[in-house]
Amino acid sequence: MDIRIKTTDYSMPLEVADYLDQRIAAVEKLLSDDAATARCEVEVGRAAGHSQQGDVWRAEFIVIREGERSVAVATGESVNAAIDLAKDEILQQLRKNKGRNQTLAKRLGGRFKKWTRLGE
Repeated sequence: MDIRIKTTDYSMPLEVADYLDQRIAAVEKLLSDDAATARCEVEVGRAAGHSQQGDVWRAEFIVIREGERSVAVATGESVNAAIDLAKDEILQQLRKNKGRNQTLAKRLGGRFKKWTRLGE
């Protein structure tokens, strides 16, 4: 999987980079079939404004596969919290789309089978 990491108004320490790699591994595991052709873009940084308290950290995951693009954006009180929230959201979207694609394939397969029986 092609992984692109961008930081905004933030210099990422090694601990956060390792933490982010672990979270990206979870996304890659879910994309096991499409992992070779998929691209994951991650943006981590401080949210806009000069806030010092509250949800000042922002994480954004964009997963691009053939014919599909999923985006998850989250803010949190810490970098790790924002990364976790965004990862959970992107995994939820990917699972939903995977189930939708499997259902569509089954439905189309049933229609094709019915159509071939009518042709006999």
